[in-house]
Amino acid sequence: MNQQGTLSQQVEAYHNWKKELIRQIGRYRLWLQDNNLFSEDVSTRIRHGLELLIEDELTIAFVGEYSRGKTELINALFFSEYGQRMLPSQAGRTTMCPTELFYDRSANQNYLLLLPIETRTGELSLQQLRKQPERWVKHDLDERNPEIMREVLAEVARVKSVPPEEARQLGFDEDMLEHDRNNPGHVLVPAWRNAQISIRHPLFERGLRILDTPGLNALGSEPELTISMLPRAHAVIFVLSADTGVTASDMTIWKEHIDTEHADHRAGRFAVLNKIDVMWDDLQGEQHTNDAIERVRSYTADHLGIRQQDVIPLSAKQGLLARVRKDDALFGRSNIGQLEQLIIQRILMHKEQLITQNLINDLLGMLQNSQAAMQYRLECLEEERQACAGVTMDKPALSRLAERAQRDYDFYYKKLITLRSSRRLMDSQGDMLTKLVAEDRFENHASKVRHMMSKSWTTAGMNRAMDHFFELLESDLRNLLAEGRLAEKMVGAIYRRYNEDTRARHLEPIPLRAGRHVIAIRELRKKAKRFRISPKNLLTEQSLLVRRFFNVMVGEARTLHGRVRKDVERWPQEALLPIMQYSMEQKQLLEHQIRRLRDMVRSDRDSRAERQRLDHSITDLRKQLELADAMMRQIRKPAPTMIQQKVVNISGAV
Repeated sequence: MNQQGTLSQQVEAYHNWKKELIRQIGRYRLWLQDNNLFSEDVSTRIRHGLELLIEDELTIAFVGEYSRGKTELINALFFSEYGQRMLPSQAGRTTMCPTELFYDRSANQNYLLLLPIETRTGELSLQQLRKQPERWVKHDLDERNPEIMREVLAEVARVKSVPPEEARQLGFDEDMLEHDRNNPGHVLVPAWRNAQISIRHPLFERGLRILDTPGLNALGSEPELTISMLPRAHAVIFVLSADTGVTASDMTIWKEHIDTEHADHRAGRFAVLNKIDVMWDDLQGEQHTNDAIERVRSYTADHLGIRQQDVIPLSAKQGLLARVRKDDALFGRSNIGQLEQLIIQRILMHKEQLITQNLINDLLGMLQNSQAAMQYRLECLEEERQACAGVTMDKPALSRLAERAQRDYDFYYKKLITLRSSRRLMDSQGDMLTKLVAEDRFENHASKVRHMMSKSWTTAGMNRAMDHFFELLESDLRNLLAEGRLAEKMVGAIYRRYNEDTRARHLEPIPLRAGRHVIAIRELRKKAKRFRISPKNLLTEQSLLVRRFFNVMVGEARTLHGRVRKDVERWPQEALLPIMQYSMEQKQLLEHQIRRLRDMVRSDRDSRAERQRLDHSITDLRKQLELADAMMRQIRKPAPTMIQQKVVNISGAV
């Protein structure tokens, strides 16, 4: 059995694919510089592409009620090489707070960060607290000593004894808390609000992030977890237990926090039916066991309203044991491999498709521009070579070529002047768009609503104030879309006119893409409605409710608003980039051609020497075009899971 497993191999392949793309972007940048085609605009586009690849991460959230085996499953998937459970997952010791696992590439170190539970009574959201390292308790993790590292990580399971009124102030539902047997009248709450574990692991180093969430009580008491952290996960793996089936609390988690119309789990929602080893029946045989597991699987899929193939029956405990003991037969029976295949085929593939849509297509368009410019240069050189084919240079023909090149140069020069004035027009249009999503406008809305909520004497008044906040945001975004459509029409007309006047038929405008943000704000408004009608919030003291609404809902809206603003500020500069790049490249090439042709007309060199020089230039140019073709082929290479799919399909067909 491969200790690293197929998942590690595939994430490594994904990482290498991205690394190769970064290498090709670097090659393209140098190629542009070598061929005098580089400009500030092109540099900006290339930089954005590199940022997208370097900062890319894949987040998978593991969600489920207490004691379903989420942490054991994470141990089996990622920590079996230590030969023991690294995260606390044995009976009586389990993850008590939302825990994020990743590798901090900027700090380049292993550590555990813990945020005290008492921070819930303050004004700051989790997102704001992330920027205040002094509020967190930090422990170093020494991977050379797994035993000590395991003891340090056990801290995430620590609880503390508090009076019920303090538990309520911290946002917990007292009825769902365990009573402290050693301290009658007290209840046990998690000692920590959030844990962040940076640990050097091949998958985490490659950008994989894991979010391990505790049970229903934690999900309900940490709204930021369900409002922003969970919905942003690329995929959610919902962990159930085969021995209990789908319980009432499981269904509450599924309906309220996972299978919601506003969730953005772009790569999917999947269920894991854990602890199938309790159904292994050696007396009645393998077939009887498999039939029983399939019945529970079918029942689970029906209850959750998902496809049966999206329910994976497995045993995390036996999978971890099998990996530690290197027992192939037990590993196969544990079915962990099927979950790894699902992560590869559905989740990783989705990430690859996003990169293809958002980056590769843009990069290929830029390369196509450059190739078209270089192809034109080649045609011009071949015409010049024709004028030098005789015993003497055909200077009248060269003069005619120079005149034509000058006309073309004047044409593209004027085009650039027109485009620059169009860009100034775009800048003023951009200013209008930016005002609609300005930071101070958002803060004014927030301030107005805070005042309304503070002055309200009734629950209905509080609810109206909360909803009014989203009305104000949606109104701004509707105006943004309307103004954006006008701006896009203007850009579309500029492109149509440009494509009609030039040989460029492949150039297309870069869209504003503001619609996705409007959808995100509308979905947040739906979450806010659920927040308002939550019984816990209806019974909450007014000042605490205002603080909770601003920490969670307004905080998340501020993040979304910041993304809109970033896109809107960037778009006016980027919208005309493809035709700006094409015009600049043509102008630069023609500049060189005019200089060369005039030099040839004035020169007394014989045609043979000129032919040799032109032959050398043509050969060099063809090599440059071959290099561009090679880059194009490399960039077009399918992503790793696409290659794997083709192999599977071919082998299946055979």
